[in-house]
Formats: sequence, structure tokens, C-alpha cells
Amino acid sequence: MSKPKKPYWNMTADELAAATREFDREHIGETFRHMTPAEEKAWRDAVSKRSARGPVRNKHVKTVSVEIQGALLKRVDALAKKRGISRADLVVESLEAMLAKLG
Repeated sequence: MSKPKKPYWNMTADELAAATREFDREHIGETFRHMTPAEEKAWRDAVSKRSARGPVRNKHVKTVSVEIQGALLKRVDALAKKRGISRADLVVESLEAMLAKLG
């Protein structure tokens, strides 16, 4: 699969059809093969990195929507990126620290 030369939303109908033709194939599962040992190791490494990112989200997690100033959000995103964690994980850590501090 190669990356299209321009974004899908800028393509004509014909260009879009050509760019997505590979997804029209049926019975694609029949072409699968077992992973090589190197591929399996890479897969396991990726999975372990993903699970090491932070707390596992579960059914007790709630999604909330809050308003935040753009400049502050940029700072939050920069810090999260620097620490290698998601924005959500940084917000959770910050809230937990504040609650622990306030008792």
C-alpha cells in the first residue's frame, strides 16, 4: 500500500476510486500468512509499549468535555509529548496530584 500523492478529500471521484481500489478485494484473509519470528517480535514489542503507556482504560472511565484556552492546550500537548504520554494521561496525572496535594 503506497501513500496517495494528495489527500483523499482533494481527489476526484476517479482518483479516489483508483487510490482505494485495494480495499475492494474480497476474501483478503485467504492471502494472510503466519508472521516470521522477526515480525512476531516486532508485534510483541509494539503491544508491550502500548500497554506500558499508562493506566488501562476500562468501563469505569468517563469521557468529559472541558473548555481550555488554546495557549494552555498547546503547553499541555507539548509537555505530554515531551514526557511521551497522551494528553489524557497528563490530565489524569495532574488532577491526581492536585487532589493528593489538597487532601
